[in-house]
Amino acid sequence: MDADDAIDPPPTFRKRATLTSDPRERFSDEWPEAWDAAGDLLDWFESYDAVLDDETPPFEWFGGGTLNASHECLDRHLDERKNRLAIRWEGQLGETRTYTYLDLHREVNEFAAALRERGVGAGDVVTLYLPVVPELVVGMLACARLGAPHNVVSAGFSADALATRMERADSCFLVTCDGYYRRGDAVNQKRRADNARLAIDHDLEATVIVERLGDAQLGANQYEYSQLLAANAGCEVEPVARDSTETLFLIYTSGTTGEPKSVTHTTGGYLAHVAWTARNVLDITSTDTYWCTADIGWITGHSYIVYGPLSLGTTTMLYEGTADHLRKDRLFSIIERNAVDVLYTAPTAIRSFMKWGEEYPARHDLSSLRLLGTVGKPIDPRAWKWYYTHVGGESCPVVDTWWQTETGAILVSTLPGVDAMKPGSAGPPLPGIDVAVVGPDGSEQPAGERGMLAIRTPWPGMPRELAAATDWGASAAADGEWRYIAGDEAVADDDGYIRVLGRRDDAITVANQRIGIAEIESAVVSVEGVAEAAVVGVDHSTRETAVYAYVNPATQQAADDALHEAVIAAVEEAIGPMASPERVIFTPELPKTRSGKIMRRLLESVANDEDYGDLSALRNPEVVGELRSNDDGISDG
Repeated sequence: MDADDAIDPPPTFRKRATLTSDPRERFSDEWPEAWDAAGDLLDWFESYDAVLDDETPPFEWFGGGTLNASHECLDRHLDERKNRLAIRWEGQLGETRTYTYLDLHREVNEFAAALRERGVGAGDVVTLYLPVVPELVVGMLACARLGAPHNVVSAGFSADALATRMERADSCFLVTCDGYYRRGDAVNQKRRADNARLAIDHDLEATVIVERLGDAQLGANQYEYSQLLAANAGCEVEPVARDSTETLFLIYTSGTTGEPKSVTHTTGGYLAHVAWTARNVLDITSTDTYWCTADIGWITGHSYIVYGPLSLGTTTMLYEGTADHLRKDRLFSIIERNAVDVLYTAPTAIRSFMKWGEEYPARHDLSSLRLLGTVGKPIDPRAWKWYYTHVGGESCPVVDTWWQTETGAILVSTLPGVDAMKPGSAGPPLPGIDVAVVGPDGSEQPAGERGMLAIRTPWPGMPRELAAATDWGASAAADGEWRYIAGDEAVADDDGYIRVLGRRDDAITVANQRIGIAEIESAVVSVEGVAEAAVVGVDHSTRETAVYAYVNPATQQAADDALHEAVIAAVEEAIGPMASPERVIFTPELPKTRSGKIMRRLLESVANDEDYGDLSALRNPEVVGELRSNDDGISDG
């Protein structure tokens, strides 16, 4: 994208942004010591010896320093803001709950005392299998208080998926619930948890049940959450001092495209990185009401629902439901009712809003919004502009952030009070982050040439596996320099702005050319009348791979021949005839995980008439029948 397409941050935002001058020069001149700006955001028990111990693996960030994540998010705020709201929660059925920082501190201490009585100590892994409810945040912070790493498993996962993650983490403690509500229907979560317990080779020492449905039957070594709190009312637990490099939590990649992979995030570097980016990229302050719409079970929820916002003393919103549950303007009504200042959501959600229509955000006063963010998949320019215009009223900067479970925190984004925005481009690397687009030999690609995203120097939020340069990500290139190849393809422009094209494995080889799925999808969604699209490669009888495009038309848009031809023409114009979809399948909904990612492997399985595999991560299982029935009405390209 040309520099002429750049949009400057609104002047009113620039005047009051948390960061108004560009720190990149200082980070470049004084790296890695300049990262002390992140370390200074934390309240250390013992000061660290050095920001980074060495520039070769194994890396240790803020080595020698000790701290506790629960103290960072709670205790240190009590003197100044004990009566400020820490959590606003809205449930699936319209229930609401609020916690001040003092309320949250009390409940975390009581639950930490209960866990300690059950045998949980420093280093013990506690698995949390809960929906987006305040008790999940309490559980995470109670574990952190005890120095016990937590292992959050999204509530939507199956019993087998839970058992696999507990086995790999060697976790003997489980916190779950009797059930929860999904689109108004009750889900029996305890049955899943009990089935997982039977499938685990080792015994569980304790299981804690949070009552939501009110009919939990407790078995051996099972305890009801509220009874444990009552038994430990008023208890205080001294936060355990943890070395900066000790484990804060384990988290697994979703497993929607393959085997789940464990990622271990440490305490000091991770907390410093999420606090710095929450403050300077998402512009969060202690006076804000901030809402990240992710599931806490994913890394986005860990970093930017829990640890980032609470370490800064802000009010973080929790919402249990989906964006359109009960009505399509639910999200916008929550923004209005709670006067949300900062909204951080996924491009898939934004494309759903586009499909439903601009009349839904227009029904509500969204003037409280100061900044908008996106996370997850790359956002195409059309969706970016819709978000900027119809949700932000062209008065809020949009930060299009790139990062991963493996990075722990944001690495590529504009600084909203400093940088111009380019719709469709995430932005330049953040200060102190050396990200480049490289070719097969590891050398940096010229502007405009696609390649792989490579991080060429360590960063504070890196996990233990990368800090130790284990073989699943970090490597020494031919030039002997350490780097992490992130698995995403991208292209950089003359200004150094990076446009992410999608995962390397999210590509299709057609006519002997490798084409990124995101490129084809971006062309499809540029068509007027298309809300969302997903592209997959399908086995073909006469050529290597055929392109299938699953297209979700906008509301009141006919799924007709005209739309079909427009899709074909858009792809051929943007990329070339070789990428033209063999078939265009119109569907009212795309299959998505609970984190909002499109489950392309399910689309591939449907198209290839294969077994669907594990669908426990699927948020909308009812779409499977729709896809099968639509398969009979495929339009030929």
